[in-house]
Amino acid sequence: MWLLWAAVLLLIIATYSRIDPTGLYNVSRGGVAGGLSRALVELNFPIAFVALAVLLLSVDVLGGWASFVAIPSGLLCLVTAYPGVVDQGDLDARPINALPALGVFGAVVLHGLALHRSGGDRAPARAGDRWRSVVAAAVAVLALPYVAAGAGVYLPDVVFLTGRRITDAEGLVHAAVHHGHHHGFDGALLMISALVLSRPLLRRPLLAAVTGGFLGLMFAYGTLLFVQDSWNEQIVARGWTSWSIPSPILPGLRPVWLVIVVLAVATAVALRIEARHDRHRRVGR
Repeated sequence: MWLLWAAVLLLIIATYSRIDPTGLYNVSRGGVAGGLSRALVELNFPIAFVALAVLLLSVDVLGGWASFVAIPSGLLCLVTAYPGVVDQGDLDARPINALPALGVFGAVVLHGLALHRSGGDRAPARAGDRWRSVVAAAVAVLALPYVAAGAGVYLPDVVFLTGRRITDAEGLVHAAVHHGHHHGFDGALLMISALVLSRPLLRRPLLAAVTGGFLGLMFAYGTLLFVQDSWNEQIVARGWTSWSIPSPILPGLRPVWLVIVVLAVATAVALRIEARHDRHRRVGR
């Protein structure tokens, strides 16, 4: 999972260093500085939230002493949630964005110690692994327009719309999928990360419940980010419907967030049922 996010960060640095910022989304810095700036913001949103789940998993492996690293690292990651730290209208990095990045670094270090403690062993097979593979593969295919956009290229407008010029509701003409990073791609990556991080079977019941709930929220949030961006850029842009899904990026008392909460609860319950099934199966052996 870390290799996947590292590849995304390298892609962001390369693309935002190469393309003039006027052709990207809500950034003003160009060159290598612009690439590093956008990568730092990506470490805040959404990687800092992924790091929170990694911290929980690492504490389960390492024990209570790891909390002395996990708690401050988690608090640094949560700085991202403070209003204005990541502004979708201005994605240039600021000094405060270094704080969640430090939290992510703490999660990477603690995860490395957890891997060393466990000998690098993979998590045993889980009951839901087949479904994880199916969902991850489907998401990867549907996210291809965002991979291309992240690399600063367009796919042929055959299956997916990418480079076709469209006119939005404000009368502006632009490509269906603009160059650069998209929150829909973040959603796809959050979904895959949640699927990967839900595989380990935690030993501590309370920690397992908290982690399962958080991963359920991560998967649900990522799903709505991915679906909303894809719907508006692939369905609405074709003129098949004029109904667009409102942005779920910021939490609020809105219908789209009711959907996220319901999906998060359903996912957390499914993970709990799977964990109970796998524990009984192992005891039976």
